[in-house]
Amino acid sequence: MQFDDHGSLDDVCVQRLGEKAGRQFAALARRGFRLVPAQDAAGATGRCRLGGSALLEPGTVWPELSGVPLSLHAVLDTDALAPWLGAELPVRPGLLNFFYLDPDLPYEEYRKLDVYQPGVWRVISADPARAVAVTAPRPARSYPAVPVHAVEVTMLPDCWDVEDGDLEFDRDEHWAVSSLILTELADLDGNTAGSHCAFGWPDTSHTLPVSVKDADGTAAVHLLQLAEDTELGWGWGDAGTLYFTIPAEALAAGDFDRAVAQLICG
Repeated sequence: MQFDDHGSLDDVCVQRLGEKAGRQFAALARRGFRLVPAQDAAGATGRCRLGGSALLEPGTVWPELSGVPLSLHAVLDTDALAPWLGAELPVRPGLLNFFYLDPDLPYEEYRKLDVYQPGVWRVISADPARAVAVTAPRPARSYPAVPVHAVEVTMLPDCWDVEDGDLEFDRDEHWAVSSLILTELADLDGNTAGSHCAFGWPDTSHTLPVSVKDADGTAAVHLLQLAEDTELGWGWGDAGTLYFTIPAEALAAGDFDRAVAQLICG
């Protein structure tokens, strides 16, 4: 769920969920961005963009899997995003390049690749002062460069991301906290579906390693959500969406080698 105004988020939560549960739910909010195409580079948020060339420091090796180069899908300019994110971005890694395996290969060659291993994705940071544009080597796909404007929003998790112990609710009326949220916030649940977003909460993360706390008691952080995009020319399966996440401790340390990507189809 996303809101353009944090005050309206608080109001909606309290009005629909009640004073106690509403404020508890509102406390789970995270700051994020809706990524929308800009008319030109001047309208973009820093150097944020979808597709195009990677922005890498000289000498950085283009990531690959078994000799097959990954495809560059997006670049986020965290220096431009940091003022809104505040403490939710504990480090400023500069530019973040998001790669995923999507080669232009015949199926008979593609099927030989082990696509169920971490090498299928990579997130590589770069110093903006040193970064240069690098074109994807073949047979990686190159997508049109689309500068994007990062619209500041405040996001709430969807119903499946909240555990029963996170909110106080009437258990005689609702079988679980998910029932409460589905009933009272049904018109807002999943309103980020089918869109490109950064940070905050993804549209549906109950199958992703994004939660208030993970198994070790440390919150996981959502980095990027990429939806199917016919104009850019990418898509995955049946209305698939690509998500990048990272453990909070890894983000704080600037260790983007620990970022995780997961593809979920409708």
